[in-house]
Amino acid sequence: MLEYFKKSYQRKLARRVTKEYPPTVDQVNLKKEGAIDFANWSNPLVPHYTLTQQCVDFFRQFIKEGDLVIDVGANIGDTTVPMALAAGKSGVALGFDPNPYVYKILEANAKLNRDKTNIVPQPYAISKEEEEFYFISSEASFGNGGISSTRDGIHGKFVHPDKIKGIDLTKFLEREYANQINRFSFIKIDAEGYDKEIIKSIRGLIQKYKPVIVAESFAGNSDDAKMELFEVIERDGYQIFFFDDFDIGTKTVNIENKEGMVEWKKTINIYAIPLL
Repeated sequence: MLEYFKKSYQRKLARRVTKEYPPTVDQVNLKKEGAIDFANWSNPLVPHYTLTQQCVDFFRQFIKEGDLVIDVGANIGDTTVPMALAAGKSGVALGFDPNPYVYKILEANAKLNRDKTNIVPQPYAISKEEEEFYFISSEASFGNGGISSTRDGIHGKFVHPDKIKGIDLTKFLEREYANQINRFSFIKIDAEGYDKEIIKSIRGLIQKYKPVIVAESFAGNSDDAKMELFEVIERDGYQIFFFDDFDIGTKTVNIENKEGMVEWKKTINIYAIPLL
């Protein structure tokens, strides 16, 4: 009972008082990869994540050794790390997250397992053009949140004192990864309901390289926005699936038309595979 009240107090404090919560490194032994270190965030509002072989194998369905893969909204790296393990040391896993607090944990994960992965963290939001934003959260410890062009965004009342940078992903890749861009095979986007806008902003990349796309259909979006997410992916020759979780055995459902996107009233994950 004492431990319960202690954790309850810690969560209340994290919601009201801004402070740094450092990473804590755990090790798991995976059947194929062996010993893998993972940095969790000690923020009491953030659930502890445990990497599994099933998660790595989910990404291995789509990612080959040596690929360039991109994680937009990488958070602490819970999808970046398994993506990077699938791409291997000869590949490149770019993890983008504009939240200055979780970015430090993403950086910690990028420094681990260097014999098996090549993670390059990036502290940017993805936008249509180069611009700056505020990062706003409903929690003082910034365990959640999103970007806004003004200090009065919808994400909460806690505003990070430093602006964050939004970049054009296409220009960034063409400038910084010109030698690897032809191996661009996979992109995961989790941008608090702005996934379709990011997809629209990189349409040229999608048309040229045909990466597998993982995105989120946000529960709070309108039915029209959910259907538009389907349309902006499907129009470039993709088959779209609902899936339950990042697990090789996950349940999947083929979404045949845009109306199928509104059958779920919760936030759902989708993946899209280019048609041959």
